[in-house]
Formats: sequence, C-alpha cells, structure tokens
Amino acid sequence: MIIHNETIGQLIRPEYSLSDLEGIITLLKQQKTFSFPILENGLFPAAEVVSNTEYTGYGNVWVRDNIYLAYAHYFCGQPEIAVKTVTTLIQFFKTHQSRLLNIIDGQVDKNEIMQRPHIRFNGNSLEEIDQEWNHAQNDALGYLVWFYCKLVREEKLKTNIQELEIISLFIAYFDAINYWQDEDSGHWEEDRKIEASSIGVVVAALIEFKRLFQELPLTNNLKGNNTVIDLELLNKLIIQGQQELDKILPAECIQELPKHRRYDSALLFLIYPLHIIKGKIAEQILKDVIENLQGDYGIRRYLKDSFWCKNYKDIPPEIRTTLSTEREQWFKDNNRELQLGEEAQWCIFDPIISAIFGLKFQQTRNNNDLQQQTHYLNRSLGQITSSNSPFGGFKCPELYYLEKEAYVPGDATPLLWTQANLKVALEMMKRSLSMNN
Repeated sequence: MIIHNETIGQLIRPEYSLSDLEGIITLLKQQKTFSFPILENGLFPAAEVVSNTEYTGYGNVWVRDNIYLAYAHYFCGQPEIAVKTVTTLIQFFKTHQSRLLNIIDGQVDKNEIMQRPHIRFNGNSLEEIDQEWNHAQNDALGYLVWFYCKLVREEKLKTNIQELEIISLFIAYFDAINYWQDEDSGHWEEDRKIEASSIGVVVAALIEFKRLFQELPLTNNLKGNNTVIDLELLNKLIIQGQQELDKILPAECIQELPKHRRYDSALLFLIYPLHIIKGKIAEQILKDVIENLQGDYGIRRYLKDSFWCKNYKDIPPEIRTTLSTEREQWFKDNNRELQLGEEAQWCIFDPIISAIFGLKFQQTRNNNDLQQQTHYLNRSLGQITSSNSPFGGFKCPELYYLEKEAYVPGDATPLLWTQANLKVALEMMKRSLSMNN
C-alpha cells in the first residue's frame, strides 16, 4: 500500500481501536484536512484554487459535488450545513426555472445542451456561466431531488409549497426527457450516452420523492407546470428506470462502441450513498471496480479515460478543462494515443468502497467485511499528500496522474469531494468499531 504522508503512515493500522481512529481524526482536524471553504450562502466551490490552478474552473459550484459535501456534513452530525446548501441550490433552480419549464413544455430541444438546467454555476452570484458545457447531467439533478426529499422526510429541513413546486418541476422534467432512455453526460461530464449511473440516481430520487409524496399533506395537487404529479406518474417513471437498469447493469452503457462501457466507478454511488443497487448486482459492481479499475494510487473512473492521463500538462490549459470531444480531437491532432494503464487514478472512490464494506459489516458482523472496510480506509488515508507536496501536506487530491513515470497529485488539490468522502469513511469506521466493542 502506498502512503504519501509519513506522519499518517505512522498511525495507519491493519486493525483499529476507537482510540486509534480518534487519533487520526484529531490529527487531520489539526492539519485542516477537513477545511471546507464555504460561501456565505452555504454553497461550496469544487476545490480550493490559487492563481496557478484557477484555470481548472474549480472555484465554481457543481450541483453534484455540493450534494456530496452536504451529505458528508449531514452524515457526520451537522445537518444544518446540509440544509443551507440544499436550500440555496433550490433557490438557484427557482431563479432559473425557465430551463426546466421550456423543456417540459417542448419549447426547446433537450439536445441543445446549453438549454438544459445548468449544473455548474457561479456560487457567489447564483448566475449561470456563459461557457459551453455539457449540462445534460441527469444524475446531478437527481442527487438534489433525492437529498432534498430525504432531509424533509427526516424532519431536518422544513419545506414549503414553493420549494415543493420546484421539486415537482424536476419530476415533470424527468418525464419530459424520458430520462430512462435519455443520453446524458453523467458524472464525468463527457460524451452523451444512456448510462446506468445516471438512470440509477434518478430512480433513487423518484423513490425518495414518492415516499415524501405519500407522507406529506403539502403534496396534494402538486403540478410540474402542466404535468400532474401523482402516484401513477411516479410509479410509471420508477418502473421505466428500474427496467432499464435491469437491461444495462452491471455495465455502465450497453450502446454500440464508442459509447459502450462495461466498467465505470460511478456505479459505486448507486450502492452507497443511494442504496439503489443491492445484492448480487452490487457485489458484481464492487468486484468489477476492484478487479478492473483499481490501481496502486487510487481508482480509475473507467478504462482509457483521457482526463488527466499521462503527461496531461502537455495539453494547453484551455483544452484540459474543455469539453471531452475537443480534448479527444487534440489527442488526434497531436498523434497521442492513450494506453491502458495511463489513466488517472482518483481519490473519491476508495472511501466509498470503505463505506460500502462498513455497511456490510454492520449488517453481517463478518470480520472479513471489517477488514475490507479498514483496507480501503487505509488506501484513502494513504492518498493524502506528503509534507513535500507542491500543494502542501495533509491535502486530499482529486486524483494522481502520471507525469513522465511518476504519479503526482492533479491540480485540483485539495478537492472538496474527496475530503467529504474521506470524512464519511472515517465516520463509518467509527460506527463499525463502536458496534464491535
């Protein structure tokens, strides 16, 4: 196991006591590993950026990242932070609800991606960014609906009819675009395809909304503009998504090449935190990722992923952060062909796998599950930067990539999504150890 930070390396154990774990958590807090720069309105930028990393655009807000950050705070006992984040996201979509309405009413073509609801925006002003972007990301919208409804159902968030009407627009939008057969850009914001990881998030959102719909008196007579939101519609939408998942899983996409993709780490999120995939399919996806995408430094998103592939800084900055189609064109123009094994290895997945094994252990009390939970937590801790890193020590990178022949952290260091997932993994380990005593 590769451990970058020597101080953390001295604390990593094959087995932990609660006091061992608390020692690690205390150290990380002291070193500000869990420093989450938060805007006054409760939103989070994707990463802490400085002058030479501003080009990444990670100073902006992504809906998906913010849900994971909100979820981590909720899971670790700070629901008030989660509520503020989610409430401001709803405010953003309320301000720009014409994006939803125009597609629901058929006034714009859903294939015009800049006409889709924007999933990346200026967090300070809540204004859209005038830059071509792959905004067709059903998963991002699904995450917001899922977590909003979850917070309301658990009485962490007090809703009102205005906010429920915005949530209802998302339901009507998923219906209008036939989300179960809609080609979107998904978690990785790349070329559009029908992908299980996006469909699964929307199914989770619809199920959570249905639970809320059945429990909350305020949901009577809800409309998604001209679409009546009722149990018949919700059941239809859920069944359509589940049937499509049954066809696609355990793959990510079964369309023809180049869209076809057998393995994708985004499918892990359907196991946790969404709990939409369980049993044998969940086991298969976990096995697929570990056997086909796991590396020594992290876990690949998918095979032949060109984002932050080997010698990525040879690519001009304006191409590095643009649409994936333009990046692929640059590769062709410069006679660059990506080789298997040269993909970036990401740091957001190991803590999720640790959490998955943690939940298994808490259900089964099987010591093998606890060992796996510990192993993937240790891999996550090992990814934290060393004191001689150009980004400073005790930081959580987005990924490690090959620069010449050495793996180094990518420029989005620290990435707040990685911090959030690590925070969840540590809390999950604390819960497992508490049960084991």
